[in-house]
Amino acid sequence: MRNEYVSRRGMTTNSWSRNQNTVRHTGKSLGNLSLTAIFGLMVLIVGLIYATQGVKATSYDYELSNIENEITELTAKKEDLAVERARLTSIASAENSKVAAAMQDGNASGYASE
Repeated sequence: MRNEYVSRRGMTTNSWSRNQNTVRHTGKSLGNLSLTAIFGLMVLIVGLIYATQGVKATSYDYELSNIENEITELTAKKEDLAVERARLTSIASAENSKVAAAMQDGNASGYASE
């Protein structure tokens, strides 16, 4: 680092003169330890951001899996209800038909019953 005095008019001088308005300029920089610490903190922050985004994606995957399971269960229930509706409809139509009304009871005489 060189101590150099520069006047406001841009003249370089090594002596003090009257009415020269001299200023000493020294370079400002960070040391190796400071730069290493800043770099380490930046890497840590980027790593934390990466980890939080990964966890968020995983939680979305779990939510999607739960919703798909719910859809599968509801589809199975819908199919069961469709079968039940068809069974009840067929029973009702059989009871109201003329053919069923003309049939005899199942407990007709001549059959052994205990």
